[in-house]
Amino acid sequence: MAPRSRPLSPHLSIYRFTLTMTMSIVHRATGMALYGGMLLLVLWLVAAAVGGALFEGVNWLFGTWLGQLVLFGFTWVLFHHMLGGIRHFVWDLAKAMDPAGRELAVRLQLGASVLLTLAAWSIFVWFK
Repeated sequence: MAPRSRPLSPHLSIYRFTLTMTMSIVHRATGMALYGGMLLLVLWLVAAAVGGALFEGVNWLFGTWLGQLVLFGFTWVLFHHMLGGIRHFVWDLAKAMDPAGRELAVRLQLGASVLLTLAAWSIFVWFK
């Protein structure tokens, strides 16, 4: 009897899509988005060093609603990726590895990233 044809490794069709899997994908995406955010920070620092019209132009751009939205998103990306790194560090210590612990860790990461972003913007931008 010939052996059945089976995949060489598990595929997405075999696993149930979980929040932990989603956060793993989002962690990678936020890592890539940090490159763009760092370029914005470098743009602002260069404009501050040059001064004059360039600095005023960059400040104007970052002050528009689209600029503020991008900076708000960058802030969330920064906090989310940082907390994802902490989550992975906790997992490296072999803590919260059971299904309930993993689920709690990603929920805490998601909630804390939103709260930290709102707190940072409340303190430094909205209520100066």
